[in-house]
Amino acid sequence: MGSSEPLTGLASEVPRPRVLDVRWIHGSESAKHNTDPDIQVHAYDERTFILRQNMAVNYEAPFIFLLLGDARAVLIDTGATASAEFFPLRRVVDELIERRLGEHPRDGYELLVLHTHAHGDHVAGDAQFADRPGTVVVDAERSVAWEYFGFGDDLDQVARVDLGGRVLECLATPGHHETAVTFYDSHTGFLLTGDTVCRGRLYVQDWPAFGRTIDRLIEFADARPVTHVLGCHIEMTGRPGVDYPIFTTYQPDEPPLQMTVDQLRDVRRAIDEVGDRPGRHVFADFVICRRDG
Repeated sequence: MGSSEPLTGLASEVPRPRVLDVRWIHGSESAKHNTDPDIQVHAYDERTFILRQNMAVNYEAPFIFLLLGDARAVLIDTGATASAEFFPLRRVVDELIERRLGEHPRDGYELLVLHTHAHGDHVAGDAQFADRPGTVVVDAERSVAWEYFGFGDDLDQVARVDLGGRVLECLATPGHHETAVTFYDSHTGFLLTGDTVCRGRLYVQDWPAFGRTIDRLIEFADARPVTHVLGCHIEMTGRPGVDYPIFTTYQPDEPPLQMTVDQLRDVRRAIDEVGDRPGRHVFADFVICRRDG
């Protein structure tokens, strides 16, 4: 279970920033000619893997994160496709874990499956892990996930999930969706923001909550060594303020996945600029789509 404690202090080990210069798979002009894997795996280090789903499998092409501790691993999100035939997430995860255990054997090594939020393109692969031995899949719905983290009614709490020599700090961050959770990994310095902040369309379900969340993320990041802010989608083109249309399955001109804490501050300034105006608001690195009235 996750345990809660006040938001204080720095991570015990300062993470070493690494270059994240990756050309992500971005679909193909023709499905017939798409030879990319169903899942791209980037090893950030020997215990940290960033996975991207192929756009030829699902246009959402979400990013998924596998983090390995000494006692157990955590998989954050399970992608947009349920079928293991077309999206073999469990097989890929098992291979990565087994490779690590082959080099560093551990008895009773477990897998924990968590989520950034409950939208379908982040939970569709859950069923692939339902019967996996030594695995706990925490349902993404708020009543289950937030109880697991111990958030309760106090959204200022920070839950800690210990993977063994590696601790995740978990924050309730509603606004994009009522179930949203942001994860900070003390090993890499990753701030995993799901769809709350990414290089794409920031769909906002609850405008006041979104503003509070961005303020909280900035405060949190200012108190910790954040190396990269990583969302779950790339929807922007390489041109400032220009996004790919919805349902696009070929994105040859993508900006990097990673963002910075300064770009969190850009989102804060954008919120102030949008003010009380619903609708679509375009900024250089993202588009705010305020859905509430």
